[in-house]
Amino acid sequence: MSSSSLILFNKPYGVQSQFRDDSNNDHTTLSEYFTDKSLRIAGRLDATSEGLLILTSDGRINKAITQPPSAKNFAQNKLKQGKTYLVQVEGVATAAQLNELASGVVLKDGKTLPASAVLVAEAELPMTLWQRDPPIRERKNIPTSWLMLTIYEGKNRQVRRMTAHVGLPCLRLIRWSVAGFELGELGVGEFVRIHLNSGHCQQLGILD
Repeated sequence: MSSSSLILFNKPYGVQSQFRDDSNNDHTTLSEYFTDKSLRIAGRLDATSEGLLILTSDGRINKAITQPPSAKNFAQNKLKQGKTYLVQVEGVATAAQLNELASGVVLKDGKTLPASAVLVAEAELPMTLWQRDPPIRERKNIPTSWLMLTIYEGKNRQVRRMTAHVGLPCLRLIRWSVAGFELGELGVGEFVRIHLNSGHCQQLGILD
């Protein structure tokens, strides 16, 4: 694995997690940022979500990141790969709502696996927020708050559906980390290539 690498990319709002535009809309694609056709996306983000997107040409890395643990062996799976999101929601989460998110909510495609859900002040977020373009739509006299939500699977639009289910509509969604790799202070549209060492391989559960 000494020659293997992955790319950490801070995906801007409005960019599709694909290289080819086949939707006949105005969204930008990854081809505006990358020309290497061997790259594959390890865990997509929808166009209206922002933050960490991992790309790699190594199938083992992709599988290690994207293959979630089954519900049956979740508690015993030491290699489960979490994805942490910073979620701005409408309203202020109660202890009951946080507990429901953490315990798992029942969506149309099944119950979500146990997660971690914490209410955080904007000043305590692990990164410096950038101005989103376009800005979020806030309703007058209705407060907003931030959650730090870690999940261990990848159902379609899962985080948005989870928060909506407990009565906290999602206004902004930023992925902060995937499988131990963090966004850090990467600027919007910036990326960095990480060459994997033995520690990274162990982190991903890949034999060197």
